[in-house]
Amino acid sequence: MAPAIPPLPETLPADPLPLLATWLAEAAKTIRNSTAMTLATVDGNGRPAARMVICRGFDATTGTFVFYTDRESDKGTELAARPWAALVFHWDAVERQVRVAGPVTDVPDTESDAYWAGRPPDARAAASASEQSRPLASRAAFLARIADVTARARGGDVSRPKRWGGYRVWAERVELWVGQPGRAHDRARWTRPLTRAGEAFAGGPWLGTRLMP
Repeated sequence: MAPAIPPLPETLPADPLPLLATWLAEAAKTIRNSTAMTLATVDGNGRPAARMVICRGFDATTGTFVFYTDRESDKGTELAARPWAALVFHWDAVERQVRVAGPVTDVPDTESDAYWAGRPPDARAAASASEQSRPLASRAAFLARIADVTARARGGDVSRPKRWGGYRVWAERVELWVGQPGRAHDRARWTRPLTRAGEAFAGGPWLGTRLMP
């Protein structure tokens, strides 16, 4: 029988983000697509939606998570209407789960350009060709759009479309969960106040507490 995953520290850390950084690093060693996370948003009518995206950056100092997408997609229009989101990382193989929630801001164009430049050429062509979330006549039609973008680039670089860019989720709430034998799981939540500071947020002190699993 595999040994149980260690529970959370008996005395919870004052700041959960260094522990979360450790979990992310450990997950990367054993789990394929360890940075895949559920992104939940709400539209202007209050209807929730969730989908999987890839976390392209985590900053333990600011408590922020970055992902990239088409700003005219469903999630982009939902974030424009209500710039708040919830995230979930679930690593079943190591019986750990992370929940995050907080406000969302746009990633500056300079950062989006830098990330775009590091993507493989075929990924840039596909993203440029896709008007995400819009109806499509057939898969062949989409592949033809990609071929057209590639041909027009003529072996050169495919520029980042203005509609494509990044979002930064600022953690206002973090919850860590560890599976334990007999379903006596370990769970804790931290919250902090966030104050708007220009295009960013400044975080106050964290307050943590254990929760019934």
